[in-house]
Amino acid sequence: MPNPTAAMIVIGDEILSGRTRDSNMHHLAGQLTSVGIDLKEVRVVGDEHGTIIAAVQELARVYDSVFTSGGIGPTHDDITADCIAAAFGRDIDVRDDARALLAAHYEKSGSDLNAARLRMARIPEGAILIENPVSVAPGFQLENVYVMAGVPAVFEAMVASVLPTLTGGAPLISSTLRIERGEGDIAGPLGQVAKDHPLLAIGSYPFQKDGKYGAHVVIRGNDQSEIDVAVQKLQAAFP
Repeated sequence: MPNPTAAMIVIGDEILSGRTRDSNMHHLAGQLTSVGIDLKEVRVVGDEHGTIIAAVQELARVYDSVFTSGGIGPTHDDITADCIAAAFGRDIDVRDDARALLAAHYEKSGSDLNAARLRMARIPEGAILIENPVSVAPGFQLENVYVMAGVPAVFEAMVASVLPTLTGGAPLISSTLRIERGEGDIAGPLGQVAKDHPLLAIGSYPFQKDGKYGAHVVIRGNDQSEIDVAVQKLQAAFP
């Protein structure tokens, strides 16, 4: 039985402009891999209503789960929550339980729950809150879409909250083999091993060191014994 599938939408003009380097995709990919969910696609989109809505609608139809990062803060350009609501035809407004979380947090810190901060309590109708143990402002789940913050520490905490609720499959196992030959030399045997083992994903990643060419061959799959056989075949081909 194939593993569940997932996609990710990274939202923010700051990512596309190069001002901010995204690390959330790397973290999510590792976490999903560990529980047997295959991350199949990642899109980076700007802070544009139509683009976000279209991406959410398309990916939610194709994959079992969709994860978003960015755009649920207190400023005018944080439009993700509104876009998710629009994508599913839901109303959105300040929700009492989200307001209560924020009110308690800001009272404790001696700050006001002003209009800007209250924006973070606006939740689409029917959504389930995602816990945020770092800065309290919640993410949310609507149908198969999980909406989380862009700040890496908060995103990672939200992923930790969500992960136990997901149904996974067989965790992905990988093995890496270093071959000190150019890719042109290894392409034939590598292609044959890939053909012999269609359930494995085999990638070649070239390197050059001290004037010598080589490649790291990474073999991924769910069956350790099959991976071992593929590694042995490559080791025999390139002793």
